[in-house]
Formats: sequence, C-alpha cells, structure tokens
Amino acid sequence: MSSAVHRRMLKEYLAIQKNSATRPHLEVLEPVQEDDLLHWRAILLGTADSAYEGGRFKLDIVIPTNYPIQPPTIRFVTTICHPNVHFKTGEICLDILKSEWTPSWTLEAICVAISSLLTNPEPSSPLNCDAANLLRCGDIAGYNSLVRMYTGKFAIDEEEE
Repeated sequence: MSSAVHRRMLKEYLAIQKNSATRPHLEVLEPVQEDDLLHWRAILLGTADSAYEGGRFKLDIVIPTNYPIQPPTIRFVTTICHPNVHFKTGEICLDILKSEWTPSWTLEAICVAISSLLTNPEPSSPLNCDAANLLRCGDIAGYNSLVRMYTGKFAIDEEEE
C-alpha cells in the first residue's frame, strides 16, 4: 500500500471512530483486520418505517491500491432484495461507485449513500429485475412484502458477524 493511500485510510479510520455515535444507519464500519486498511466490513441497519426495518446488512469493502483515485469495490454479503443490488453476487449499482466517483467521497459517506439507496431505489437501472418490475408497475405493497420476507429470512443476526 502506498503511503498516500495509507495516510488517507488512516485519516478516514480516525474520522469514522470519532463519528461512530452520530450515524444511526451504520452499526459497524471497520477494517476486517486492524493491520489491513484495504479490506473493510460494514453493517448497515434497515431504516425504521421501511421494509428493511430490523434488518442488519453486511457489506464487504475492498480498497484499491490507487484509492481515492479509483472507488472501492463494495458488495452486500447479506442476501438482500433490492432493485439496485444483484441478488446472488451482492453487486451494487450506484453511480458514485462507477461513473460519478470522485476522490472527495469517503467510506463513511459511501455507506450513507448505500443506506439511502435502500429506501430510494432506482428501478430504471436494475440489477434485480424482479424487484424493479414491481416498482415500475406500481406494486409498492408487493415490493415491500417481498423485501420484508427477504429481510426476515437473510438479514444477519448478531451471532453471525
């Protein structure tokens, strides 16, 4: 890891620790191993009053060696039903992780954006066509029911971390 990447990740790590009490959507954001700042894990909490409420969703975050020039690779480890998340691989379709990436984004800000995506899906650019089609045809109740079912079935328990 270059010294620039190491400095950036250390700065982000310290900011994350400092802000930990002010982010109700994010239970965990930390390196998988303390001596490796290029591999992180996060646990997002389902937003209250949403179909994801009560769910805990684990993310795997891999930092490239040329970060922040290139975005991290982030995927859901927890199976999740969402139009912009591939059901099998956990890949996330989010413009800030692709074409709209800028080095000003931090891991914490990206996690906030992913949390926001959960309750504000973009069915026009789906990775899960079934979920997107429910939203596109206006079946919000059917979509929410499907999301609740998968959240209840797959959202991680504390023991599974």
